[in-house]
Amino acid sequence: MIDHFSLPVGDLRKSKPFYEAALGALGYLSLQAQVFDGYSAFGFGDDPDGEPPFWIGGPTDGGAPAPRTPEGQHIAFTARSRALVDAFHAAGMAAGGTDNGAPGLRPHYHEHYYAAFLLDPDGHRVEAVCHRPE
Repeated sequence: MIDHFSLPVGDLRKSKPFYEAALGALGYLSLQAQVFDGYSAFGFGDDPDGEPPFWIGGPTDGGAPAPRTPEGQHIAFTARSRALVDAFHAAGMAAGGTDNGAPGLRPHYHEHYYAAFLLDPDGHRVEAVCHRPE
């Protein structure tokens, strides 16, 4: 249903390594880079031949700050296993993320909802979730 999602970030030097590590643990790759009018964007996905469905972007060379909501955004990425949720959390923490919910079951969502939550360098809420009963 969603073609792509773009998340504004304030400092690409902090955000790009965070997303490369956290999403890399889930099997997602940094696939594309675009630069235009003092703004840079990096696309991530799991299909090297496809268009990236997730993008981060922000100012380069003193460009205007990226627009953000005060409370940040929330995005959840699919993990194929609970072990990958754990790896996402560990990699994101090692790359400068902040814990916002350790890996574990969240039965208040549903019986098999296993997720981990991080805050990226801009305070956006980033989640990895596995819905499988593993």
